[in-house]
Amino acid sequence: MDKIWLKHYPAGVPADISTEAYPSLVALIDDSFRTYRDQTAYLFMGKAIRFGEVDDASRALAAWLQASGLERGDRVAIMMPNVPQYPVAVAAILRAGMVVVNVNPLYTPRELEHQLKDSGAKAIIILENFAATLQQVIDHVPTKKVMLAAMGDMLGLVKGAIVNHVVRRVKKMVPAFNLPGTVRFKDALSEGRGKTYTAPKIGPEDIAVLQYTGGTTGVSKGAVLLHRNLVANILQAEAWYQPALKKIPAGEQIVTVCALPLYHIFGFNTNMMLSLRMGGCNILIPNARDFGSLLKDLAGQRFHSFPAVNTLFTALANHPDFDKVDWSHLKISVGGGMAVTAGTARLWLEKTGCPICEGYGLSETSPSATCNPVDSTSYSGTIGLPMPGTELKLLDDDGREVGPGQAGEIAIRGPQVMAGYWQRPDETAKVMTADGFFRTGDVGMVDERGYFRIVDRKKDMILVGGFNVYPNEVEDVLSQMPGVLECAAVGVPDEKSGEVVKVVIVKKDPAITEADVRAYCESNLTGYKRPRVVEFRTDLPKTNVGKILRRELRQATK
Repeated sequence: MDKIWLKHYPAGVPADISTEAYPSLVALIDDSFRTYRDQTAYLFMGKAIRFGEVDDASRALAAWLQASGLERGDRVAIMMPNVPQYPVAVAAILRAGMVVVNVNPLYTPRELEHQLKDSGAKAIIILENFAATLQQVIDHVPTKKVMLAAMGDMLGLVKGAIVNHVVRRVKKMVPAFNLPGTVRFKDALSEGRGKTYTAPKIGPEDIAVLQYTGGTTGVSKGAVLLHRNLVANILQAEAWYQPALKKIPAGEQIVTVCALPLYHIFGFNTNMMLSLRMGGCNILIPNARDFGSLLKDLAGQRFHSFPAVNTLFTALANHPDFDKVDWSHLKISVGGGMAVTAGTARLWLEKTGCPICEGYGLSETSPSATCNPVDSTSYSGTIGLPMPGTELKLLDDDGREVGPGQAGEIAIRGPQVMAGYWQRPDETAKVMTADGFFRTGDVGMVDERGYFRIVDRKKDMILVGGFNVYPNEVEDVLSQMPGVLECAAVGVPDEKSGEVVKVVIVKKDPAITEADVRAYCESNLTGYKRPRVVEFRTDLPKTNVGKILRRELRQATK
């Protein structure tokens, strides 16, 4: 496809970007730590943490990791919410020449076990709140080095002790656990300061992150993101945001609300790493679902950028405390992870004066592939234009390209596209074309200006509040429940989450109830994967060869 979108790029946004200045993500990190050492990198629970503090802590932790017996290329998992230990851990792992494995801290033992086994993670840095989950699988995974962080670790001696007391004793947010041989995060930093850190030679083709995503087989796969993939996407986003960034008064540090979870690629690269590159400050929100606390954290703060998913924009704009926050300095509101609805976009613009610019991306694209211009003044209803250096085309079922006005599967080629799926060449071959395009499974159309629009999903994936849920995983779990003969999972529309999971079950045991199903799912699936709707039937619609017709089940719900 001709790059028709380039004619509609905002003034000053380049058609391409160069990554030559940074041979690795570590080079970018080191440069930012040197340049912005005395500036505030993170605000957390009222505490300002400077770039220099993150630099020193991550260097010490990198030395500790190297001295602990871990080797270059080893995978190290991080299982924490948005706390300042997260960026410290990321910088340390990468600086040690190792690979970050981002883990959702709300995972059930089953989900955690799969990811640790599949990635071969030899170590994990985990917030103590979730240690009880790890305890249930620790004997079955290759992860033998465990570092325990506490909520108040980086808040100073007095405040940290108070926060830890409240979290442990008052709110009782740390279930009892027994993990012999663990090392406390603060102890590792202390020990690391007495050890020698050796900077390994890291290049653009080295693996930086394994970002796990769902799969049509029901097995979660690790998207292999190289150093050059993540560097490219950081620089692409920085270039794309320039028209809005220029509206920030000269000399004023850009401040971003970090409500997106850092274990999600949107929060990881578009929030944390992009802000690091620009010397920006992130306001860390540990629990974005507590809307009242989030707004309380923002009250009195001056901020310019707020990337979020549609559900968060909606919840905040409708919250009674919304007007207690000063939104007048907001210059960039980027929506991603799920479709932005027209009603939410209209309300957000009315209440903040800053339009939501919808973008589109995937774990496999580091994540940003397209975005609406950030100098837009209204909601477009599209996913925007391809990012600098990025090509999109639309393919029919036979892999042939279709033109403007015709629907086809969106395929993406660019420096941010993953190297493949971790140890799954067969799955990689299914999604990568011979000429280097990644087939997304999303069906889209493009207009004469080069703006793309999502019209359907080729895959059966369910999108719940910006998170992928693959039906096969839910079905695989439920098929192991005693009393279930057959089952199917589909997505059904939901005003708050975009979609929620619905399961249709054929009973083997007539006695099983909806409550039984919900209890089983609660033990085996993280929150957003659990069915909100449970329906029992005597049979499921199928093809002549016995394949369940999920589309019919979806249509029956509408």
